[in-house]
Amino acid sequence: MKPPSALRALLAIAAVRLLLHTLTNGQYGFHRDELATLDDARHLDWGYVAYPPFTPFVARLALELLGSAPAAVRFFTALAQCAAMVVAGLMARELGRRAQIITALAVAVSPVSMSAGHLFQYVSFDFLWSVVTIYFVIRLLNSDNPRWWIAIGAAIGLGLMTRYTIAWLVAGLAVGFLLTPARKLLLSRWLIAGAAVTLVIILPNLIWQASHSFISLDFLRSIHARDIRIGRTDGFLWKQLLVPANLFTIPLWIAGLFFYFRKPEGRRYRALGWTFAAALALFTVTRARDYYTAPLYPMLLAAGAVSSMKWPRWGRGLNWVGLAVALGLGIAFALPVAPINSRWFEASIKVNNDLREEIGWQELVDTVAKIRDSLPVEERAASGILTGNYGEAGAIDLYGPAHGLRPALSRVNSFWLRGFGDVPPQTLIVVGLSPDFVNANFASCESKGTISNRFGVPNEETEYHKYLWVCRGVREPWPEFWRKIKLWA
Repeated sequence: MKPPSALRALLAIAAVRLLLHTLTNGQYGFHRDELATLDDARHLDWGYVAYPPFTPFVARLALELLGSAPAAVRFFTALAQCAAMVVAGLMARELGRRAQIITALAVAVSPVSMSAGHLFQYVSFDFLWSVVTIYFVIRLLNSDNPRWWIAIGAAIGLGLMTRYTIAWLVAGLAVGFLLTPARKLLLSRWLIAGAAVTLVIILPNLIWQASHSFISLDFLRSIHARDIRIGRTDGFLWKQLLVPANLFTIPLWIAGLFFYFRKPEGRRYRALGWTFAAALALFTVTRARDYYTAPLYPMLLAAGAVSSMKWPRWGRGLNWVGLAVALGLGIAFALPVAPINSRWFEASIKVNNDLREEIGWQELVDTVAKIRDSLPVEERAASGILTGNYGEAGAIDLYGPAHGLRPALSRVNSFWLRGFGDVPPQTLIVVGLSPDFVNANFASCESKGTISNRFGVPNEETEYHKYLWVCRGVREPWPEFWRKIKLWA
């Protein structure tokens, strides 16, 4: 028999978290990834080079309904993480214990969830759809009602329209069902119906990919090779202790694995234990980044929370203390709450390096506008802006209209796919590209200094993409130049 629902308490906790994010998410500026997504939101389509269309669609809603302030745009990702907390808590109820609050808090303090509630990225929605998928699977296993395949298919479809890596979870579920008595649920026309729902949802993106020669596969191969080359996939297994779930919740998710594989009450749900093991193995073999597995952990935390109800009082007490410490540290160092350039801020960017990438975008655009204004009057109308990365291009497109700047051109991702326009600019303000690049591609270039910010915060722009130029005379015809400079990033 299921315990009483703690839905009211779960919603209250979620509301407090949503308020916390709303109050803190405007402290700094946007991250480069957010700026790219916001720009894609102005060019709605059924696909993009770097991701499926769901996240830019939500970004467009945010822009239309709430405006372009960071806290406003990030409201929807914060809401997604709050929803994931609630659904994870309901998982624990389905598993049969009064462990709903512990589960919700354990999911909330995971580093990926903390970050995903702060930044507007596809990670936030991917996390939610995975949690919803597993919740529906638990309902299926509890009820033996194959109609739940429809809901599972819908959640997977939305996940695939958000981020393609949910396919690893689907593969894990296939292994989990085949290896356990749950395989009987595969022999149902409702599974076919669920798969059809998934197909209907993702069909527009499949058509877009086919019409663009499946360009995202080329992108994914390229960035995966880059991640391996620069060491971003190193230490994948030991980082599972720190990144996808919180260090203080290790006892919970280990207890969750034990629940699925060893506890008698976990026998009904053993498919989920194999799902985790199979998906983790797939991520390991394919050399994924450590945070890709984050959506797999809420089902372990829910099961572990259920098991923790039978721990001795001192064990349950330590668990609550650990959650409190994890929550305090997460708020202090993972969220944008520290005053910039304080010792607190310096410690925060060591924990969460993304925070320093939220500094200086408005100033960059102001600087580009001043360079444009310094050009001879007759040259300004035929000038353009070429950027080295999507953050720079997104910032110019977001803040540039106030200065009368033209939309940016960029060699990366969907910016590159959208092309250079019908009338290529004669003079280019070049942002973030190296001396070697401009010397190789332009007849003449004049240095206009380097990128900085008023706080003196070192970040990717000030250290690695710092150069500003005015360049004239592309050495090749624009179509050939554009083809050559393409970069997936």
